[in-house]
Amino acid sequence: MRTMSTLAVARTFENPVIRDRATFLETVAESGGARTLVEVELAPGGGNPPHRHPAFVERFEVLEGRLDVRVGEGWQTLQDGEAAVVEIGVKHCFRNAADAPVRFLVEITPGDRGFEETLQIGYGLAADGLTDARSIPRNPLHTAAVLELSGMRVTGALGLAGPLLWLLARVARHLGTTRTLQEKYVRV
Repeated sequence: MRTMSTLAVARTFENPVIRDRATFLETVAESGGARTLVEVELAPGGGNPPHRHPAFVERFEVLEGRLDVRVGEGWQTLQDGEAAVVEIGVKHCFRNAADAPVRFLVEITPGDRGFEETLQIGYGLAADGLTDARSIPRNPLHTAAVLELSGMRVTGALGLAGPLLWLLARVARHLGTTRTLQEKYVRV
């Protein structure tokens, strides 16, 4: 088992709901805005729900193991050294259908501070037991704040509630909910 330096541990976040661990390798501030780079370790059965990003390209590259990535309507199975690119606005998600953990890189270009904060807040809420089985915050103001920070667009039933969620995001900002989440969970 590998050990992490103190710096790496401070930059590592765990989500017990979708069963992954994310370590920030490079933030938007460190890259001069060029990218956000995160290493993810995903347990068997872990994954995330379909969503879209309107402001950046997302690239997944497998370091070790096997990862299923949905890009649009099609699934791809990536193995060691293989990558998939998700262009701006394309629906996507990932899952680990294998019997072993998978390690992969997620590169966001250009870098996105909202994505970085959302990852930290979402993992913090999950660790505190404040999300559902899909890692969506149970508190609608938290959900709206996270979606606004990330700029993420969810699909399915939650996606239909988009206009209401954007209104709730304004309420979350006005009430200080967004700031409270940032102060509690954002470390990197």
